[in-house]
Amino acid sequence: MELPLYQTVLLSALILLVLVLPLSVHKVEENLEAFLFVCGAFAVTVTRLWSWHLVQTALVDPIEITLAVFVAGLLFKKFHKALQSLTQKAARKIGLRSVMAGTVLLLGMTSSVITAIIAALILAEVVVLLPLKRKGRVKLVVYSCFSIGLGAVLTSIGEPLGTIVLSKLKGAPHFADFWFLLEHLGWYVLIFNILLAFLASRIKDIEKEAVPEEKQENADEHSLKSITLRAGKVYLFVMALVLLGDGLKPLAEQTISRLSANALYYINMLSAILDNATLAAIEITPEISTRDLTFLLMSLIVSGGMLIPGNIPNIICASKLKITSKEWALIGVPCGAVLLVVVFAMLHIVL
Repeated sequence: MELPLYQTVLLSALILLVLVLPLSVHKVEENLEAFLFVCGAFAVTVTRLWSWHLVQTALVDPIEITLAVFVAGLLFKKFHKALQSLTQKAARKIGLRSVMAGTVLLLGMTSSVITAIIAALILAEVVVLLPLKRKGRVKLVVYSCFSIGLGAVLTSIGEPLGTIVLSKLKGAPHFADFWFLLEHLGWYVLIFNILLAFLASRIKDIEKEAVPEEKQENADEHSLKSITLRAGKVYLFVMALVLLGDGLKPLAEQTISRLSANALYYINMLSAILDNATLAAIEITPEISTRDLTFLLMSLIVSGGMLIPGNIPNIICASKLKITSKEWALIGVPCGAVLLVVVFAMLHIVL
């Protein structure tokens, strides 16, 4: 259905604001969760999509992720010193750069089994134990979140994107089973996760080359108050993305229906601010070819790492490590843009 002109204009302007304001206005950056919630509510209001079902979804969907963040926070509080000791031993034995590369590769390739959420929670705890300067820490987190996003799609366990794709393609002609995405995307995911691990090993923003010394534990960081506040922020963030995704869905449907698969590849950069599962639900149909499916999924996954709202791991790590939208974008946007071009060229050669 064609949207009225005023809705198209307002929603397009909203997308621009969501992209620009967190990077340019400090107050928005500091209160990103609240800003996205207001934007989501505005989008739903403009498209007149408010319903009890949507409210229920927005309230219920974030609960699982929020509980995971809260429980993991309590567990990491209890086992923080053991994790610190393990990290130090690994750094002494194989070197700091190998630890960074191994973290990216291991979390990326296991995220489809342990889930993207758990992988992100482990990452957020491990990265603070490494002797990295602020910029180096942000780089390692961003590279790792790209890797986690790539790996998590390989099964229906890792993240919702995989679940939606398999559900859409379970019938003819694809008859997608549990291993379908691993069979079609596995080698590409492995190649680009190795590339991301290599980038992590080249991070130069290190405090010192030596093995990390015993760091004084920040009691406030692991206090019940901090853990609860962090979980609350994640809850509001996910709720905001539910509203924003539903509110912008009519515009996405109207735009996507007019585009070729090649154009969609780059339009999917919208998943930097929208839930990639929402876009996948619109774009993927049982009739899609395996080639087009590979192009679309790779673009959705890669784009999800470019900005904080693009993926749940980004949100979890940014909240835990207090990474700003600007800090993330300075690393994530160039990295994502290069990956998109490389993936596009590679797929055109291979497929």
